[in-house]
Amino acid sequence: MRLMDTNLLSVILFTPLVGAILLLFVPGRLANAHRWIANLFGFAGFLVSLPLIGRFGAGAPGFQLREDYDWIPSIGAKYSLGVDGLSFVLVLLTTALGAIAILSSWSAIQTRVKEYYILLLLLQSGMLGVFMSLDFFLFYVFWEVMLVPMYFLIGVWGSDRRLYAAIKFFLYTLVGSVLMLLAILRIYFGYMSEHAGAYTFNIQALLESTKSFDPSLQQWLFWGLFFAFAIKVPMFPFHTWLPDAHTEAPTAGSVILAGVLLKMGTYGFLRFSVPMLPEATKHYAWLMMVVSVIAIIYGALVCMMQKDMKRLIAYSSVSHMGFCTLGIFALTPMGLQGSILQQLNHGISTGALFLIVGVIYERRHTRLISEFGGLSTPMPNYATIYLIITLSSLGMPLLNGFIGEFLILRGTFEVTGIGSHPANGKYFAAWAVAGIVLGAAYLLWLYQRVMFGKVTNPANEKLPDLNVREFACLVPLVLAALWIGIYPAPVLRYLEEPANAIVQRVNPEYFSARAARVPVEVAAPAQPPSGASEHSDLPPAAPTR
Repeated sequence: MRLMDTNLLSVILFTPLVGAILLLFVPGRLANAHRWIANLFGFAGFLVSLPLIGRFGAGAPGFQLREDYDWIPSIGAKYSLGVDGLSFVLVLLTTALGAIAILSSWSAIQTRVKEYYILLLLLQSGMLGVFMSLDFFLFYVFWEVMLVPMYFLIGVWGSDRRLYAAIKFFLYTLVGSVLMLLAILRIYFGYMSEHAGAYTFNIQALLESTKSFDPSLQQWLFWGLFFAFAIKVPMFPFHTWLPDAHTEAPTAGSVILAGVLLKMGTYGFLRFSVPMLPEATKHYAWLMMVVSVIAIIYGALVCMMQKDMKRLIAYSSVSHMGFCTLGIFALTPMGLQGSILQQLNHGISTGALFLIVGVIYERRHTRLISEFGGLSTPMPNYATIYLIITLSSLGMPLLNGFIGEFLILRGTFEVTGIGSHPANGKYFAAWAVAGIVLGAAYLLWLYQRVMFGKVTNPANEKLPDLNVREFACLVPLVLAALWIGIYPAPVLRYLEEPANAIVQRVNPEYFSARAARVPVEVAAPAQPPSGASEHSDLPPAAPTR
């Protein structure tokens, strides 16, 4: 218990890693033992993250539950962990989806079971480390650690074109990582030159140092970080690795990739690019908003043309993540809160969609839309859950997608100019709404083709409905979608402070302009008491100041 009190974040971080190490000593022939141990540690990883809800103070400024230990003193690197409202929600999303992804793999993985679960647990620890790190060097280590397990998950347990997809994913991410490393080193040496040779990778110290960097240097650093994070989101036109990786990855890999790994890109923007380089962010924000709107519409249009269910959902991620980046670069509190909430929503809804496709694939070993039709007859429970998740993904009111998209559009609508650029948020919001309409079109069309009509393919006539394990994977995500859609206030309470802090640092003009628009109440002149004439003998009122 003392360990949980003083080192809660480390316990959350290393619980999956302990499971992976334990699996090393279990003989490979005991496949079921590997399944049970992996699921035990996946569920334990989620359970040990739940105390965060009680220990974390919503609305408190700065990072909480800090842990700081010397790691490599010669270069100023520390083992430094902490969470704010932004990383708090992403840590809980990671532990929940990690447990669900591990459970979903029970019957889907039949070869190299031991290696599969070791890599999946190692990936879980790498992702958690990215969201918890308060040391830039430690952050970069975790960023690279998660790359290797995902490469093997796609390349070994993927579909027919798995090697092509794995290599493409690895090369895209590696190029971005190298550019990010160069930017980190320049920030590191810039701090040294300003502080008489003192060196540190502490994110908060570097955050204060970069404010004094020359605007031209900030712009170069912005692009160095931009490529790493834009590839990971992915933003248009760096998205081409994503459909291949999603399509070829095993179901659990797709769930983790969509639900968590893509959020590492938007997290990088929110934690590093935007607050560290405010002048460069304002200079390029309008361009980032343009690219975001292109991604929203382009991704939705390409979805309309897909014949593979998994590939369609992969392209929908390009469109949905475009909303997240649009909210970030609107640089308004509501836009930022909507962006973070939509990242959570996307992990829930799109993760569930990939699980839904995985259920069908296990039964029929095909993802072609043309192979299905009328599945609501043999699989009514499956059809019901699929419908709820589809509606949540397209932004139906009272489901989670609606409130996130609404906040993003509301925050974007407020934009009247960013820095020296006269950006008009109304036009960006109007174009983004077109993406919502297209999203409803391709998602409902997909559902209609797969679920409605007569069962024309004899192979689909006696498909079994959801089993208990599949219910256990999908029902928590359905409940989360309903809860956030009906009552999002508890989640938004955690997001308000970090969103306001980012805007105050990067776009303080927003608050001053908003204060100037608030009408000042002017007190009405005092009226004489009833029955008193204009020349009453009552003493005059004291002058107001």
